Amino acid sequence: MTIKRLQTSARMSKIVKHNGVAYLCGQVGTADESVADQTRECLRRIEALLAEAGSSPKHILQAVIWLADMSDFAEMNEVWDAWVPEGHAPARACGEAKLARPALKVEIIITAACD
Repeated sequence: MTIKRLQTSARMSKIVKHNGVAYLCGQVGTADESVADQTRECLRRIEALLAEAGSSPKHILQAVIWLADMSDFAEMNEVWDAWVPEGHAPARACGEAKLARPALKVEIIITAACD
């Protein structure tokens, strides 16, 4: 069994690849920005990690999105919907959670098919 870990520290790996699947650690935006801006930053970081893993937004299998406040759902969705390639919407869940720092408003966790 081969497991490849990329951008690894003592606590976590940003990418773990196994059997053609890439698991990305949770991505957050820049604190103190709007939900839309934080979501854009999350997605920019996700695209970079997917590229490093040999994948792309078209190959996302699942997205788990955590919002600090569900009242931000529509604002986050507007950015998400514009970003997801047409015809390639992944399985997705969105819930409310207390995030690691109070200024964070959104965190996105991705699982994708990869090379």
